[in-house]
Amino acid sequence: MEHPPLPLPDELKRVASTFAKANRQCWLVGGAVRDGILGRGSEDFDLATDAPPEEVVRLFRRTIPTGIKHGTITILKGKHQFETTTFRKDGDYSNGRHPDAVSYASHIDEDLARRDFTINAIAWDLINHRLFDPHDGQGDIQRGIIRAIGEASQRFEEDGLRSIRACRFASQLNFKVEDKTLVAITGALHRIPGLSAERIWEELKKILKSEKPSTALMLFLQTGLLKEIIPELAQCDGIEQKGTHDKDVLGHIIAVCDAASSTNLPLRCAALLHDVGKPQTHSISPEGLPTFEHHDVVGAKIAEKILRRLKTPNALRERVVRLIELHMLHYNPNWTDVQIRRFMALTGRDYVDDVIALHRADLLAIGAKVASQEAQLTELEERVEMTLKAQVPLTIRDLAIDGRTLMKELKKTGGPWLGDLLDDLLNHVLEDPTMNQEEPLLAYAKKWLSLQL
Repeated sequence: MEHPPLPLPDELKRVASTFAKANRQCWLVGGAVRDGILGRGSEDFDLATDAPPEEVVRLFRRTIPTGIKHGTITILKGKHQFETTTFRKDGDYSNGRHPDAVSYASHIDEDLARRDFTINAIAWDLINHRLFDPHDGQGDIQRGIIRAIGEASQRFEEDGLRSIRACRFASQLNFKVEDKTLVAITGALHRIPGLSAERIWEELKKILKSEKPSTALMLFLQTGLLKEIIPELAQCDGIEQKGTHDKDVLGHIIAVCDAASSTNLPLRCAALLHDVGKPQTHSISPEGLPTFEHHDVVGAKIAEKILRRLKTPNALRERVVRLIELHMLHYNPNWTDVQIRRFMALTGRDYVDDVIALHRADLLAIGAKVASQEAQLTELEERVEMTLKAQVPLTIRDLAIDGRTLMKELKKTGGPWLGDLLDDLLNHVLEDPTMNQEEPLLAYAKKWLSLQL
């Protein structure tokens, strides 16, 4: 290969030139090389060099000691950040995550040998313009294979996160995990409990943003990783459903996850966990059919525990839990405009689109038998859009009168009555939006108050 596998920013070329003038090596490594060979772009450029970290700091004016203990310095150049690691050989991994000791190496092949998978152990020499691929990573890319470098069991014993990463790469790249590598994952499950929740969540997040999360999720199930990472989901395996469902609960969940938008992380999370309450609510009806009463409520509580355990951001957790609470949507074309407004008021402007999107993914995962219901969702979206354009009041904040005005006009101090009155006023306006004017609302409030005395 005469040319780099992907376009390189000028700043990176200047960094390489600085290393060359110091008689040091400079290699582009990792995901950028892999993605370049795959024909994908990248903005994440990781470098490897034979220069010790202290020398890297001297060579460049702006640096960050990102992980100097492990030989990593981030070079700042223009708008770019280049994470630069000195060639190294790792010692033992007694904690299953980081090496106990690091020693520097003089050759790139020693550095590549410590990496996880062959597709991530290809390097581009930024100074001499050549590709170095000692583990046939290019061949595995062509074959669509995730294969551990060397002895797979040793790679996963060194770092438990590599098991999850193997499944993640399979989802992101639509690759298969090589058989020996797959078996080694199951043999290293004892390393998973020692991983930090934050690192596991970062991998799950990348899986959920991939085109087909199902690839990784099925590998999780096959290897036993699912029981270690989200045991509540593993409990959904084998639980049969009724009616139009042709998959068990876990199979349906995985299909819904694929059907949800990959660019909407809260929606994908909600899809992943929307039926997680079904194992706890599973019962058999007098007719012999499985039922899952209130699985939305139970599932929301379970999802909150899972997301707290994974230490996800609060805003994401709250949104996902609320979407699960609301996911049992039962729209039909006979809904009146009042029912549309009540649905929107209950759901909230900020959630209504995602509630419909989650329900659409739910239906798509069931299959063609519910195509007519999917068409009804399109109708619901149109009616919601019309309601929004009409700017009808949907919350207490939208009322033409507020609590201060009510207390002043009714000559009463605040208390629980005020919240009850505002709720009743909103219900009144949802029935008839034309009543959302101060005088009619005040008249209604006076009548309401007289009935409470």
